Amino acid sequence: MNLNLYGFQKKWLMVDCGITFGDQLGIEIIMPDINFITKQLKDLIGLVVTHAHEDHIGAIPYLWEKLLCPIYATPFTSRILKAKLQEVGLLEKVPLFEIPLNGEIDLNPFKINFINLTHSIPEPNALAIRTEVGTVIHTGDWKLDPEPLIGETTDIQMLKDFGREGVLALVCDSTNVFVEGKTDSEASVRKHLIDLVKSQKEGRVVIACFASNVARLTSCAIAAQEAGRVPVLVGRSMIRMEKAARELGYLKGIPPFVAEDDIQDLDRKKILLISTGSQGEARSALARMSSNEHPRLKLSEGDTVIFSARMIPGNEISVKGIQEQLIEMGTKVIHADEIEGIHVSGHPAREDLKDMYSWVQPKIVVPVHGEPSHLREHAKYAQSLGIEKVIVPYNGALINLTSDEPTIIGEVPHGQLTLDGNVVVPLFSLQMRERAKLMTTGVVFITIVVNADEQVYGQPHITLLGIAEEGAEEETIQAIGKQIELAFEEMPKEYWHKEEMLSEMIRISCRRTVNSLRGKKPLTTVHLIMNESI
Repeated sequence: MNLNLYGFQKKWLMVDCGITFGDQLGIEIIMPDINFITKQLKDLIGLVVTHAHEDHIGAIPYLWEKLLCPIYATPFTSRILKAKLQEVGLLEKVPLFEIPLNGEIDLNPFKINFINLTHSIPEPNALAIRTEVGTVIHTGDWKLDPEPLIGETTDIQMLKDFGREGVLALVCDSTNVFVEGKTDSEASVRKHLIDLVKSQKEGRVVIACFASNVARLTSCAIAAQEAGRVPVLVGRSMIRMEKAARELGYLKGIPPFVAEDDIQDLDRKKILLISTGSQGEARSALARMSSNEHPRLKLSEGDTVIFSARMIPGNEISVKGIQEQLIEMGTKVIHADEIEGIHVSGHPAREDLKDMYSWVQPKIVVPVHGEPSHLREHAKYAQSLGIEKVIVPYNGALINLTSDEPTIIGEVPHGQLTLDGNVVVPLFSLQMRERAKLMTTGVVFITIVVNADEQVYGQPHITLLGIAEEGAEEETIQAIGKQIELAFEEMPKEYWHKEEMLSEMIRISCRRTVNSLRGKKPLTTVHLIMNESI
């Protein structure tokens, strides 16, 4: 996920505000903690968005009410963001300004130029952030694609112009710094997909890809046409991206896609499904098809699923799980590691980075967008190409770019937030830690009524959740009941009037009992009801 702050003359400019996806049960999205900037809201002049990928815009619907600042984005990003804001009821509240391609905005003390780049989504932008003391170019995500199929090519001349004027620092994408050569063009994928789809003679064909890669969607549509199949978009995010792209004229020559509901009577050999789920997302259309839970679309033996995307690190288990489910159904699975040319990256390889440095000629390079290994390798590579000043940042790093020796001068509060239902909470808050504990150890609820004679009235009520398999609970409940009896027998009399101490002693002893029987220490809650009327 991405969130950057640029500060000058006591004012702050935010660039991007994205999410990443959680890999723990109950944690679907993770967002940056914005506590630092919320304490300086009067000095936050705006949020500028480079492009519409989730790791750059996904947190905005959840965090904007804490920021309350204007947002600036180019037309495609603006439309995607409007749809997301509409879903959470914020569309009429957020001041969202649509900036033309290669546009310029003046947010005193910053002047910002949007620079056309290419990536795996329409309208990716670098930002030239100009101040009295120098220009910082923030690349966002990019590649150099001479034939992107959708949208403009990289505005190399504009980058060169800024380079001639002088660029203080380049804050640059590091994702593919370990990849030699140049990143292939999106145009190269189209021919491979056409040939591959035409070669599938039996059953339905499904292509799983990123919904935001509109150029890939057009290639899938053309592949369907060439193979005599009907193209169908599957998944809400696919439909959202297609709608925005069509409104802006990016799908000229591509007929409207067919709806899921309209293909039930079509020959399976005449259907091409373009689906979300290439990264194994649990709620995606492909995940539901693989588990036979999709209400309208069923896959079977003879069908083919093509993964026109590479696995993002961290998604291996979920992607492999879906692929194995598909194979078990008798579906043929083809992935990008198996067939060359059905996917290309959206990020710059080493020769692309070299070209960018030569055009921009920055005094300083700040590698971003990658793991620590990527950032350090990017720093080494930049230095090997003659960039003397390189700063390797980390989350929360406060960097001074304008001193004689640019360096990290401090650290601001930072962390991670998550969405608990519809409430944003710290990822490691007490409630989330307790939730994780519940998941791994279960919970015991104990209710005990104590009468006026300081005796246990009746039998304690004991409930187990997630502790024992069906049929084995009674043994554990009986053991806990005996432990409660023993605890009261051995309890010093002075504790009887100290309700909190009494509850805690019972809680600890009962948890030990469960641990001795089951080998785990569950969350244990004791409710004492002191009823003097009994």
